[in-house]
Amino acid sequence: MNNYRIFHALGISREVYEYGEAILKDLKSRFEEIDERAEYNQLKVLKAMQDNQVNEACLLGTTGYGYNDIGRDTLEAVYASVFHTEDALVRPQITCGTHALALALMSNLRPGDELLSPVGKPYDTLEEVIGIRNSKGSLREYGISYKQVDLLEDGSFDFDNIAKAINEKTRLVNIQRSKGYQTRPTLSVTRIGELIKFIKNIKPDVICMVDNCYGEFVEEIEPSDVGADMVVGSLIKNPGGGLAPIGGYIAGKKECVENAAYRLTSPGLGKEVGASLGVLSSFYQGLFLAPTVTAGALKGAIFAANLYERLGFGVVPNGTESRHDIIQAVTFGHAEGVIAFCQGIQAAAPIDSYVTPEPWDMPGYDAQVIMAAGAFVSGSSIELSADGPIKPPFAVYFQGGLTWQHAKFGILKSLQSVIDKGIIAISDINEFITK
Repeated sequence: MNNYRIFHALGISREVYEYGEAILKDLKSRFEEIDERAEYNQLKVLKAMQDNQVNEACLLGTTGYGYNDIGRDTLEAVYASVFHTEDALVRPQITCGTHALALALMSNLRPGDELLSPVGKPYDTLEEVIGIRNSKGSLREYGISYKQVDLLEDGSFDFDNIAKAINEKTRLVNIQRSKGYQTRPTLSVTRIGELIKFIKNIKPDVICMVDNCYGEFVEEIEPSDVGADMVVGSLIKNPGGGLAPIGGYIAGKKECVENAAYRLTSPGLGKEVGASLGVLSSFYQGLFLAPTVTAGALKGAIFAANLYERLGFGVVPNGTESRHDIIQAVTFGHAEGVIAFCQGIQAAAPIDSYVTPEPWDMPGYDAQVIMAAGAFVSGSSIELSADGPIKPPFAVYFQGGLTWQHAKFGILKSLQSVIDKGIIAISDINEFITK
């Protein structure tokens, strides 16, 4: 069936549509592999829910103190089963991914300890948490030092300098799986496991924490399956399946999770309090849908890589590389390209499609940032979204799409916007189609 008529009604030119269809012909086998992996992860989540006897009462929630919240406690057991960990903390009181990461760090580090990042600079919003940029309440204010070892030019680990950086003060190692606002490769679970093994051989008692944002359900295994003591993420990314309205998780060793719970609530209270306030149904259903939703977003990322790479833009990962998160970076080299891309994504949204995003001074960043996200859940980056800092190398970071069909349309809309702004010419597309 030729769907061009409805694409045309939504502002996609014949040339852009046919270019997209030509790209898709080469991606059929890749998409079949993604669907096969999604089936495995879907059944993994289902088994975790069945093994922990999720029932209708688990969906109801509590108010007030939240004592004896069976749904909350069962959900945390489900997460522990999915990630194969001793315990998990999954709460609406965790406001975002940065909060979840800050909570995990601040609860498991003490004055005099040192935090090590062996994979280079962390995501921008963690800089103020750590104290790389001054901020009230940072780890640095509490006497916790920070050391960083950059990746080598080819994206591999600098094992020699990592070994030199580990010392008697090193208490926790933070491994960021995804690229953040960088154009480095995302780390596969296998590579993360190799790094953890190397670190543990030097200092067995060090806590290895993985920032798992954007990576959940992309592979069949998670970092906790290869030695991570904690995996941390946001529910308005992959594991929330587009339904969770807020929240974050920390899954890992029981002591690490308990420390986080006492920091989130209060010493002496920990996991015993924290009402679920009617969101549990969304948390459970979102987790159940997460493998399928993630698969759709992954297809969108691969489609975007191939579409822009063949037009000569730098893309990370490239069109054929294996995938370890849902983020696709496209480098334009100038602000106009980043802005045009994001404006196209916004125009493809179900919510606020008529709004034109512009760069602004967003809290937690050191440069203006443009964000496109016409989402049902504000800021949800498992939904169709794109963002990027307005600074060199002027790369945009695309992710999400609750369905593959919406992700496909969003990417075509971004290309249409880039063409309409005169950044590339229609003739470039026609040349590819006629090959």
